[in-house]
Amino acid sequence: MIIKQILLISGLVCCRLAGYSQSAKLVEQVTKKGNELVIPYQKFQFTNGLTVLLTEDHSDPMVHVDVTYHVGSAREEIGKSGFAHFFEHMMFEGSDHVKSGDHFKMVSESGGSLNGSTTQDRTNYYETVPANQLEKMLWLEADRMGFLMDAVTQKKFEIQRSTVKNERGQNYDNQPYGLVHETIARAMYPYGHPYSWLTIGYVEDLNSVNVNDLKRFFMRWYGPNNATLTIGGDINVKQTLAWIEKYFGGIPRGPEVRPTVLPATVLSADRYISYMDNYATQPLLCINFPGVKMYDKDMAALDALSMIIGQGKNSVFYKNFIKGRKAFQASMSSDNSELSGDISIQVVPYPGLTLADMQKEVKAAFAEFERSGVSDDDLNRFKNSSESGFIGGLASVSGKVSALAAAQTFTGNPNQIGTELAEIRRVTKDDVMRVYKKYIKNKSAVILSVLPKSGSFATASADNFTLQKGSYIAPDYGYAGLQYKKPLDKFDRQLVPVSGPNPLTKVPPYWEATSANGIKYIGSFNNEIPTVSFNISIHGGGLLSAKAPSKAGLPAIVAQMLNDDTQSMTAEQISSKLAMLGSAIQVGASSDETSFSVSTLTKNLDATMEILRERLLHPKFTEEALDRIKKQTIEGFQTSKTQPATIATSIYSKLIYGKDNIRVYATNGKEETVKNITLADVQAYYDQYFAPNLCSVVVVGELSEADTKSKFAFLNDWKRKEVEIPKPLPPSSAPPRRTIYFVNVPRAAQSEIRLGYYTGINYDTDSVYYKLALTNYVLGGGFNCRLNLDLREEKGWTYGASSGFASGKNGGIFTAQTGVVAAATDSAALELVKIIQNYAENGITNEELLFTKNSIGQSDALRFETNGQKASFLYRIQTYGLKPGFITKQSRVLKELTKTEVEGFARKYLNTDQMTMVIVGDKDQFGPSLLKAGFDLVELDNDGNKKS
Repeated sequence: MIIKQILLISGLVCCRLAGYSQSAKLVEQVTKKGNELVIPYQKFQFTNGLTVLLTEDHSDPMVHVDVTYHVGSAREEIGKSGFAHFFEHMMFEGSDHVKSGDHFKMVSESGGSLNGSTTQDRTNYYETVPANQLEKMLWLEADRMGFLMDAVTQKKFEIQRSTVKNERGQNYDNQPYGLVHETIARAMYPYGHPYSWLTIGYVEDLNSVNVNDLKRFFMRWYGPNNATLTIGGDINVKQTLAWIEKYFGGIPRGPEVRPTVLPATVLSADRYISYMDNYATQPLLCINFPGVKMYDKDMAALDALSMIIGQGKNSVFYKNFIKGRKAFQASMSSDNSELSGDISIQVVPYPGLTLADMQKEVKAAFAEFERSGVSDDDLNRFKNSSESGFIGGLASVSGKVSALAAAQTFTGNPNQIGTELAEIRRVTKDDVMRVYKKYIKNKSAVILSVLPKSGSFATASADNFTLQKGSYIAPDYGYAGLQYKKPLDKFDRQLVPVSGPNPLTKVPPYWEATSANGIKYIGSFNNEIPTVSFNISIHGGGLLSAKAPSKAGLPAIVAQMLNDDTQSMTAEQISSKLAMLGSAIQVGASSDETSFSVSTLTKNLDATMEILRERLLHPKFTEEALDRIKKQTIEGFQTSKTQPATIATSIYSKLIYGKDNIRVYATNGKEETVKNITLADVQAYYDQYFAPNLCSVVVVGELSEADTKSKFAFLNDWKRKEVEIPKPLPPSSAPPRRTIYFVNVPRAAQSEIRLGYYTGINYDTDSVYYKLALTNYVLGGGFNCRLNLDLREEKGWTYGASSGFASGKNGGIFTAQTGVVAAATDSAALELVKIIQNYAENGITNEELLFTKNSIGQSDALRFETNGQKASFLYRIQTYGLKPGFITKQSRVLKELTKTEVEGFARKYLNTDQMTMVIVGDKDQFGPSLLKAGFDLVELDNDGNKKS
């Protein structure tokens, strides 16, 4: 039962919370009783309009702070698209009492993480930090809410304008199918509708706005009365409210913000549109119908409809398109925003089939659904998987805070989980069929054909839609006459709050055991939420491909086939049972292992274990599944050769290790080796290399050691096998010095750059590898690293730049990487080398060393919150044979790290003369300058072969 306390005084839903704050009024309190799915919270209203939500969770010494402003791209207008997102960037550029760059620096130095995000309907800013840093976070957030205006400069404006344009290039313009949603939005909504452009905006609009536009945007929308401050975690409510009043209480209200209300989108006829994609290798058909707003009464039924028709192995689309060998991909989803929604279908056809064929097949699938209707199993799968998703969302404090903040922002009632779940549980068969008829059957849609630039492909039908601009009148958002009212304080905001004592990090207790047949177990009991998750690792993985290089890719093929049929159940039956249970079992392969990842509600553990037993011990490998998976794998290879970032990483790996070194293609293979794989190969791989003595199990959640051994008793009869796992060969030689390898992508909006070398160093927790990670931290390990501050924050060439040492048991590599605007490719490549050289030659500053120690040292408080984090911790212990207390030893190494030690590592391991550089982009933008700088340039194709 949910206990909801609402205090009423004089008809107002509010009352002063005595002894807590002078301006905070408690308006609602929700507590949990029994097993109800609810987030307990207290809701307060401040006199300046700020809404505050507090939710206590003392399980970990950490807090999550979220400030959500009810403004997104839907408050923009024609000619100023992308402005809300642009403004999000500017909010990190300093305020009156926080220097530019210090927001990121202070949060990072506090051991925390932070970011912001913008949608069509809201913008939020959030930090996760150790609990002793909460006051400082509130000081930071309040300073930019109340004191941003005078700190905005033209230089900051221009740099962030460049950064946003880089973000667009990286995530939209430089990606296969990256312009799909933007193209559909233009055709779906009337000209000027706030959803007719994407949050990222258009480059030409970003180029046209000015710093005064930004200031007006701040004054109009960023008042406390348009914000919700949500804090969750290890907090003291009384103290937290006192801090909020101190830092936020004096910020004046902003202009009133009224909800936007627009008529539902109606299409009178099908709108056929198309565009040619610079990166896609296969055509794509998109069909989009107008849907419903978030929290609409039909939202849950449309989600159920989308799942039944187009999601998972029990869907109509999977049976008809995927199993029927008509499409590589076919899906359906229903998305909901504040003002409207849409129902989206996407299909990528098999070669030889057209987009017109796909449209006919979609209509046939709808007709089939209408004939067969909705089954009890369909509804149960939807309802149970939805409940499991809600429970999973409560695993972290950030998940709870985000749910509360969103619900308050869009409904005024934070307590929406129970309401949403009730709506889902109320969905009937008739509801699903009703929304099909209301929103899909015989309804008009936007139908987009995406065509690759090479090849002979046709649209689904001739384009018939032209955007009608009509007599657009820009909305009056109330920008006229705005005045900046700076808060008047009775304290000195220049004084940065002093952090409280460092919280005691709670390393999760764990147990270890080994079965008689060699299975290694490690586990940690945790009953914060009623779930269990575990991972079964069977060692070998891609390394085993060294035994048969001509069949490379076999580990990944076997893993995919283990997600298919078993001896007693089809893949569809398994998928149905798992969805009914709200469970998941997923098999995957890496260079070192094949893993079975399992998650389930505790109450459904036994039933989930039965399915796991069948999948692990009794798989059924068929020619039909093998042929289908091979074709999908080969299509995946072809698609990856169109993605600049993927191309850069792939070729970089081949250059580092050697193009013919098995480790670069062992797990997934390549086209010619995947084609060689037979059903006999699959069966032999499973029979020879799956054994208990190669098996490790990590268990986290509501399961004790004794119960774990009982639940996994079915593995006790599994017979040991002698298997030799090959060691991968190191590189035979290093690439030549001062040579840049490149792949030419004409007219590319961005260039991808990789720079690095093979170190040969293995993973450790307190020796060379760990100290190299510490050495790299200020070079490329976080937002405030030298690479990112230089290339992004100072020059505006990139959306982000980073570097790092990566390793395992078989030697590691150092890599610096970034994606930059095409016109700055040559300058960025040279600057990347220069920054690393300067660090190697001149070392770390005392301030940077202190920053490293503080940031990494305090972050321990955040390391063990979720089951996933605990599982990762246990996995490292098990994989590398770590001893209890290694965290304490690691902390001592960090504390005792010296400037001299860091500089020695930098000189030895960051020598750019031994590094290899790869650039994927338009060679006309960088070739001449890099040749002039004395580099040799070698052109490669997308596979890494030299071009003549």
